[in-house]
Amino acid sequence: MATLDSVRVRDYMSTKLITFTPDMEVMRAVNTLVQHGIAGAPVVNKDGQVVGMFSEKDCLSVALVASQDTCIAGPVSQFMSTKVVTVDPEMNLTQLATMFVNQSFRRYPVLENGKLVGQISRSDVMKAINSLC
Repeated sequence: MATLDSVRVRDYMSTKLITFTPDMEVMRAVNTLVQHGIAGAPVVNKDGQVVGMFSEKDCLSVALVASQDTCIAGPVSQFMSTKVVTVDPEMNLTQLATMFVNQSFRRYPVLENGKLVGQISRSDVMKAINSLC
């Protein structure tokens, strides 16, 4: 029987990603998250490098600005989180679960050879646990 030690990030990561650019209008990004029912997405620059994450938590910062000014405008880069921790597609899910327990992130971009190849979330780990047990 497989265990979380034998299952890799690659096996459960999402590969069809929505991404944002740093210069994208923030309300367009908020709308995209809502429309697609997702909680966050990587922010990539013109060279395809991950430079941030834009999540529901960051949207709360947008809401705080909106409470003071009815005209919310600005780029995603003004609101995104720039502390980005990435994982490798070959990492096992035990290591990944440990990261989720010890850090407050809900998702990690997956990079292979410096390129964004996917994203893995807490719910993806839950799916792995469910399928293994």
